[in-house]
Amino acid sequence: MANNPSLKEKTAKGLLWGAMNSTLMQVLNGVIGVVLLWFLDPGDYGMIAVLAIYSAIAANLQDSGFISALINKRDATHQDLNAVFWFNILISALIYVILWFCAPLIAAYNQEPQLVALSRYAFLGFFCASFSITPRTILMKELRVKEQAICNIIALIISGAVAIIMAANKMAFWSIATQSIVYVSIVSIGSWYYSGWRPSFQITFRPIKEMFGFSCKMLITGIFNNINKYAFESTMGSFYPKPSIGSYSQANKWNQMGSQTIIGMVQSVAQPMFVQVGDDLERQQRVFRKMLRFTAFVTFPLMFGLSLVSAEFIEIIAPPKWLTAVPFLRVLCIAGAFLPLAALYYNYIISRGKSDVFMWNTIAQSAIILANLFAVQHFHLNWFGFSGIMLMIINYVIIIIAWMFIWHYFVWCELRLKLTAALFDTLPFFLVALLAIVATWFATSSITNSYLLLASRILMVAVIYLGILWVLKAEIMRECISYIRKKHERA
Repeated sequence: MANNPSLKEKTAKGLLWGAMNSTLMQVLNGVIGVVLLWFLDPGDYGMIAVLAIYSAIAANLQDSGFISALINKRDATHQDLNAVFWFNILISALIYVILWFCAPLIAAYNQEPQLVALSRYAFLGFFCASFSITPRTILMKELRVKEQAICNIIALIISGAVAIIMAANKMAFWSIATQSIVYVSIVSIGSWYYSGWRPSFQITFRPIKEMFGFSCKMLITGIFNNINKYAFESTMGSFYPKPSIGSYSQANKWNQMGSQTIIGMVQSVAQPMFVQVGDDLERQQRVFRKMLRFTAFVTFPLMFGLSLVSAEFIEIIAPPKWLTAVPFLRVLCIAGAFLPLAALYYNYIISRGKSDVFMWNTIAQSAIILANLFAVQHFHLNWFGFSGIMLMIINYVIIIIAWMFIWHYFVWCELRLKLTAALFDTLPFFLVALLAIVATWFATSSITNSYLLLASRILMVAVIYLGILWVLKAEIMRECISYIRKKHERA
């Protein structure tokens, strides 16, 4: 029992700094992105966008799943860390050389000669990132989320400033490519500084062979996710009008900004925390259920709240032409509320060494989502009151929610956590958040000013939601308040 307070303190700190990191990163990204829009054209972003799939797959190959493998290895030695460090650098160098020679083919395929030089320059980013993989893994394994957050935030501010200066001086798409390279370089320097780890030239790749069985499944899953992600958007583009695709794209972007903030907070501590808990099944259940309650406590009010204020939110931050994204955002936020819960589930599965379960589950889910896309491709016009894209989104939401039961089955196989217990931990937050949203909608429906409506709805949802939980004596909320008070007193 002596280790419990230490792990609890680490987890609380990790969640706090994970929340700060995710929130600040999203806010800074948004601010930098808006400023860059004043200096750059859509074509500049398009030049970088066509390279995204190559960079994403290269990053998967670079990592090769060894970050998760090292985190899962409780007794990772310097020899293990050193082997992964040198292996990643060698693989990254090899991939960069291949992509360097493929640059003319990429340019020819996209009918854009400037992509030869741009791709060779932009791909330097993932090679620079290879130097930080082992130090970042050490910080993640030790739940040092504060140090990771500092690295990420400083890197984003500096790289964003560089990009804005370059864009203001009419350096177009080179500013975006440089932003990425500067960002990963600063993260690498910061990770080396905080981790304190240094490589040696006594190299053996035997640990790579030992970890490969686990890591290769993580690698395949990552590659499939990226291919699926870009294939999804590409295929949609051939089925629906471009204005509708643009509205969907922006709605999905805003939805992901919300859900990814929560996912980033959860993932910053979930897998390493589950590994540190050990094989005590009872303790695992306690930790998992507390994390489940915390995630539900945060995700339902935030994502349902974003759905509620979607119209006034878009009306304030974007021109009127983007109001067509409102219906898409409202529905996508429902799926977004469940994605952080899914992230908690699959992080536990990964922590138990079941990378094959994670891989096949992800592939199966992605295949069904793609099948949904193809199934509704012919519904360009309204069908039972829904357009083809809206029907696709509704089906997607149903798949995400239904798949929670699949994730739970595999967690049950390892943890023996009953479905009724999981529902007992999450359903109250779901119902209270839903009640707060419905009550707020009726109470504020007569307000016409968008700014007043947005502020009123945010404030009212927060007061109703937290007020009901306080009356119900929700333990997780009281623990959060108690922890924040203690931090304030220490400060």
